[in-house]
Amino acid sequence: MIEYFYRGGPIMYPLLFCSILAVTVIIERSVFWLRHGKNSDLSALETFMERVEKNDLEGARRAAEGTRDPRIRVLSCGMVHREFSLRDALQMSAGEEIACMRRYLPVLDTMITLAPLLGILGTVTGIIYSFTVLGEAGIEDPALVTAGIGQALITTAFGLAVAIFSLIPYNYFADRVEKAADEIERYSTTLEMLVEKNKIREEGA
Repeated sequence: MIEYFYRGGPIMYPLLFCSILAVTVIIERSVFWLRHGKNSDLSALETFMERVEKNDLEGARRAAEGTRDPRIRVLSCGMVHREFSLRDALQMSAGEEIACMRRYLPVLDTMITLAPLLGILGTVTGIIYSFTVLGEAGIEDPALVTAGIGQALITTAFGLAVAIFSLIPYNYFADRVEKAADEIERYSTTLEMLVEKNKIREEGA
């Protein structure tokens, strides 16, 4: 494996950096979503919504106390600032949570695009080297010519491998973010409706 790396030429070093960066992001995001799953507290979330529906704000506050569920954090922020602007508070808090979920995904996306391009660059430089040697030495020393072609193929393969390896986790993480954002939006809309409903009840009482 090390032999192939050195045969790939100087382009292999930035490709190695891309692969290390991609692996680092994948590990960090995997740990993040594992913690996200552990922090999910559906029972507390349902209790929180039930308390709000009954206009028991103190009970809702107690249900949200100590939880790390991002959905509850968003809803709690909205309730704290409901007198000023419930919707703006929900949007602000949701934006912060979703930004945390999307963290480092642009880096992974860049590696998916950059690695094959670096591989192609290695291909071009390898072919240029082969033709240069061919022009200088002719076909008397075919080993020099095939070395450049080998370099071209190795960098292309390595660049594609990095992109393929990164693409599957990236799509998975992006899908998790989208689903989490939809869920937060759904609960936020429900909370707005419940608060408005309680307000109408109070005004009619």
